[in-house]
Amino acid sequence: MSTPDERFAALGLDLPPAPAPMGVYRPALVEGPYLYLSGHGTVQSDGTLIVGRVGQDLDVDQAKLAARQVGLAMLATIRSTVGSFNRVHHVIKVLGMVAATPEFDRHPYVINGCSELFAAVWGEERGIGVRSAIGMGSLPNNMPVEIEAMFRLEDA
Repeated sequence: MSTPDERFAALGLDLPPAPAPMGVYRPALVEGPYLYLSGHGTVQSDGTLIVGRVGQDLDVDQAKLAARQVGLAMLATIRSTVGSFNRVHHVIKVLGMVAATPEFDRHPYVINGCSELFAAVWGEERGIGVRSAIGMGSLPNNMPVEIEAMFRLEDA
């Protein structure tokens, strides 16, 4: 059986830089056995953001890829905060927000981009937690997706 670090390496994906706070908050906080991640956005490897509104500027599949990119930004923060994906015992909760046109209704499909990435890294048993996916009129910096999450760490 491979470790989460090995599974991530096998995916051949690049992590963007761990995002710096865009306000007065911490991107990550370890409290006891839990790791809390603040809302993360669509930071790409070059530091730029994927922008636009779903249903207007991005179609549903582009939005799902944007959510995957948010997941990669979250992984960058996890690695910079606790050092290894192996330290995560379980994904507890994911809250995904999608900036979309009023008629768009496939928010869960979009957030699957992040959830599928987490399942690939930690496996289906440990990488899938509870989740909400909601629509928003707008998100900071015109990002199409923002996601926050909570994780349980291995014997912290």
